[in-house]
Amino acid sequence: MRGRFSTYSFAGSNYQLYTPVTKDLQEAWMSGSLKDFPYWSKCWPSAIALSDFIAKNQALIQDKHVLELAAGLGLPSLVAARFAKNVITSDYLSEPLSFVKISAAENNITNIETRIINWHNQPSDLLVDIVLLSDVNYNPDDFETLDRLFSFFLQQHTLIILSTPQRIMARSFVEKWLPFKTMQEEFMLREGEEEVWVSVLVLERRDRE
Repeated sequence: MRGRFSTYSFAGSNYQLYTPVTKDLQEAWMSGSLKDFPYWSKCWPSAIALSDFIAKNQALIQDKHVLELAAGLGLPSLVAARFAKNVITSDYLSEPLSFVKISAAENNITNIETRIINWHNQPSDLLVDIVLLSDVNYNPDDFETLDRLFSFFLQQHTLIILSTPQRIMARSFVEKWLPFKTMQEEFMLREGEEEVWVSVLVLERRDRE
């Protein structure tokens, strides 16, 4: 599938993101060659907000082992890789990860590893310092699984950075985790003619001895 590069700028640095050509994507969907609808093919506002937050708060990421779950095209991973020791960029589909590899090469980033991971079946032996998540809490049917995922990482004293649009349906999920909030920042982005407000929250278990 062909792609093209789009430029994103954060904190004075440019990043080239490889994205699918719309015509090729439509043909792949119509032919049935894609397993699921390609929501991953777009860089969503939450990913942009998360990338901006990382660039502005790079001390959180500096020299850390980072995992991005449900990464799609992986823009936050590209930004994090500039500061982190290493980054695992993951998705449950292989198609977006092939685009991530091209983006990493174009940006001369060598500390990104792509891996197929379904957060419904998170490997229990995968321990990292930071977990990045953007726009994952959109389906209430997934909230119970996400609760278990968040609990697992917080028990490991892993820092969670969650970027979420301010949707009514997501409010109950977010409120549940506010006791673990150590930072929060709001972003306003434009998506076509609409304004989209996104919250970025840093969650951390603070009972470390």
